[in-house]
Amino acid sequence: MAGDEDKVGGGEAIIDRKLTKRNQTDLKLDGENKIEKNISRIENKIRRNAAWLNLKREKKKEKRKRQDERKKEREELGEDAPPKLVPKTIDSMREYDETTVGGKTGEEEDEEIEHDIINDEFSEYFAKSYEPKVLVTSCDNPHSRTISFIKELTRIIPNSEPRWRTNASIKKMVKDGIKKGYTDIVIINEDNRSPNGLVVTHLPEGPTAYFKLSNVKITKDLHKNYRAITAHRPEVILNNFTTRLGHGVARMLASLFHYDPQFTGKRVATFHNQRDYIFFRHHKYDIKSQEKVRLKELGPRFTLKLRSLQKGTFDSKEGDYEWIITDKRHEMETSRKKFFL
Repeated sequence: MAGDEDKVGGGEAIIDRKLTKRNQTDLKLDGENKIEKNISRIENKIRRNAAWLNLKREKKKEKRKRQDERKKEREELGEDAPPKLVPKTIDSMREYDETTVGGKTGEEEDEEIEHDIINDEFSEYFAKSYEPKVLVTSCDNPHSRTISFIKELTRIIPNSEPRWRTNASIKKMVKDGIKKGYTDIVIINEDNRSPNGLVVTHLPEGPTAYFKLSNVKITKDLHKNYRAITAHRPEVILNNFTTRLGHGVARMLASLFHYDPQFTGKRVATFHNQRDYIFFRHHKYDIKSQEKVRLKELGPRFTLKLRSLQKGTFDSKEGDYEWIITDKRHEMETSRKKFFL
């Protein structure tokens, strides 16, 4: 029996050596000491994973080596050095939109665009003829998470008031809001006990925008305290809205906040547009010294995606839509590099 076990053990050793030789063949180095990239032929899962990690390390070393060589070349050549390589991203390869404000250079003047800006629905706000008064509400019977989100929004947006929906339609809320002197209505929708939509209606004549709301993180999720949000009017930053549609959306978001920020509060609300996703962040300046300043996030944070922009106040049946996504993508979206904001 012992002899039979030795034979079996010897057979396993032979098979193991064969597998090892096969894997060594798959991982053998070529003339330039580069590991072969095709690791799919390795049948053993553990060895295949080890080979993948090894390949990843080698690629990282090669990349670092190339970076060091380029850095050394720039130091030697000085002003004659070639320009830095710019990574290709979807955002950097964005297709030019004819409605881009300022044209390709960003400095071109267009009388039509200037006329639209002067005469749009937000011209009175930017002329500082009134102070915004915002009504913030939700769907009927909101979950506690949605209630917390609304509570934090009212602390971020100055002169805003939370109100229960009480089974009222949006049209009725618009009429009541105009009578009570509100300038904007913000409605938070929810699904599966989490906020998933945001409607902004500018009173009294519109427009109305509907955004898909995602990645909502209230202050509790960020391990922050919403009471740290002071009552000071925040500074508002609107970044990377380049087209005429983007300018309209940015002006709508800006009109929710007071046009005269209180810099003593050190609060800043940022709407950053990237690939038609609007990322919201809320920070406070933490001034260490005259030369050292950092941002301290207060929360909440969320992401908006424009689904429709409608002229006038909310009317889902007979409303005149300036821009709308009827399916997963806009009908004018011909490629992944085409953006509208």
